[in-house]
Amino acid sequence: MSLPRTERFVSQDALFDLNSYDYSLPEDRIAQTPAEPRDASRLLVWSVGTGDIRHRHFRDIVDYLRPEDLLVLNDTRVLPARLLGTRVPGGGRAEVFLLRPLARQEDGSVGADFSLWQALVRPGRKLHAGAEVRVGDRTLYVEEEEPEGIRRVRISGTDVLAFLNAFGHVPLPPYIHGDGDMWRASYQTVFACREGSVAAPTASLHFTPALLDRIDALGVRRAWVTLHVGLGTFRPVKSQDIRDHVIHEEPCEIPEAAAEAVRECRARGGRVIASGTTVARTLETMAAGDGLIRAGSRDTGLYIYPGFRFQVVDALITNFHLPKSSLLMLVAALAANLDSGREPGGPAEARALSSLLAVYELAVREGYRFFSFGDAMFIQR
Repeated sequence: MSLPRTERFVSQDALFDLNSYDYSLPEDRIAQTPAEPRDASRLLVWSVGTGDIRHRHFRDIVDYLRPEDLLVLNDTRVLPARLLGTRVPGGGRAEVFLLRPLARQEDGSVGADFSLWQALVRPGRKLHAGAEVRVGDRTLYVEEEEPEGIRRVRISGTDVLAFLNAFGHVPLPPYIHGDGDMWRASYQTVFACREGSVAAPTASLHFTPALLDRIDALGVRRAWVTLHVGLGTFRPVKSQDIRDHVIHEEPCEIPEAAAEAVRECRARGGRVIASGTTVARTLETMAAGDGLIRAGSRDTGLYIYPGFRFQVVDALITNFHLPKSSLLMLVAALAANLDSGREPGGPAEARALSSLLAVYELAVREGYRFFSFGDAMFIQR
């Protein structure tokens, strides 16, 4: 089917207005449980430029991949980063939500002890520098206060990962109601192996081992990158002019094998397909020009919104994102890059955002499930 007209057209003048990235979403469209099996979730395939739309299931992604393509995945692993304890002294309730590990190795990778973190705390008015929180058999020390309510927190003892697995809770987004620990396995990709995230790279939750085997059988290559999801990915955009928003930095890494895989993909004329916005941001952070990337590790605060020129990513697998979110802005930017530019109606960026809003309106009408446990889109030229 062809993409229907959106209920509203975004003008070029409104392209950077936060309200242009809003849309209406009934509460019952917010997925509260994951699909079972994972690849039974729905898949909306959007061919940008032609406006062609296909309604499939995620397991059908194989019908849209080509043997010369490269599928890039984020191998980060979600930590149970929500800690519930008591204030010392006093015994009042306290919550520490770990955001990003700060102990680092000389090569820039996360330190093995995970003892020092940036965190959000509750109640913030009582947990200033010098405060202590008791969780299980450990003490958490608030060492420093940073802007925007962030604290620097140190966890006592050794083998912090074992402590987190024993006493930490899965930090599901607030729009998912209920106990996150019952979804501990579901809120983790089947290939997660590098600890460090506090939220899942949700576009990749749809993959199963059997589906990955089918993709391999097509001849599609795979590459692995790492972006440890933190505050930068999920903090909402609040500035009315979206260009004023600043993304908090998150650690990312591209191994030499992944960089070489991109070079080989380019040489054979294939597409670099990013599974999720975290992969897209990682690849574009390390862009070296001519569609290639550098290997290495660094912190990224890359903020992608309309006007950004993609150098590496050719297609994207992604979920349906929150209104007014930086992730929705990234998708709008990619759509503008993929648009052939041959259609009338104004500059590519405004046209692409209007088309994206039409896709979202269609997805709402067609009963797609939104956000972390929701359905997926495949966006291609």
